[in-house]
Amino acid sequence: MTERRTATDAEARALASALRLRILRICVRKPHTNKEIAAILGRDPASVLHHTRTLVRTGFLEAQEERRGARGAREIPYLATHKSWNLESPALERSMLDAFLEELALVPATESEGTRMALRLPPAQMEEFRTRLKDLLGEFADRPDDPTAPAWSLFLVVHPDPNRP
Repeated sequence: MTERRTATDAEARALASALRLRILRICVRKPHTNKEIAAILGRDPASVLHHTRTLVRTGFLEAQEERRGARGAREIPYLATHKSWNLESPALERSMLDAFLEELALVPATESEGTRMALRLPPAQMEEFRTRLKDLLGEFADRPDDPTAPAWSLFLVVHPDPNRP
């Protein structure tokens, strides 16, 4: 897996929004216009446009070839650049959690699966665990997208357990 670099101030501000992270997820494999993004999010296109432009300006979204809509209107689809996958930012961690919680709230409880686990491993084994987990996630992320398959989401956090000193 690629090493992460520290986000610039502008990148960190752009990623500090759960809504912007949701926009990136919408555009991760297939380009969408601002109007399509707004419809998926159930938001006003004008308010979404501000966020879309911020993501374009900071390099997280890339405009694709212009097309004509149903009534001949000019439409610009946007595609995620995957740039955020290689950045470290404290703001990103919180906004990722907020975006995850917003998305999870939209899914029926019977369609989600969660688990929590407690570990007590020596540092070398914990490092092995983290490495193997990153490798597994990277392996699946690198697989080609099957547009006929259902879309799935995964959120994973590894942190020290404050309840078990």
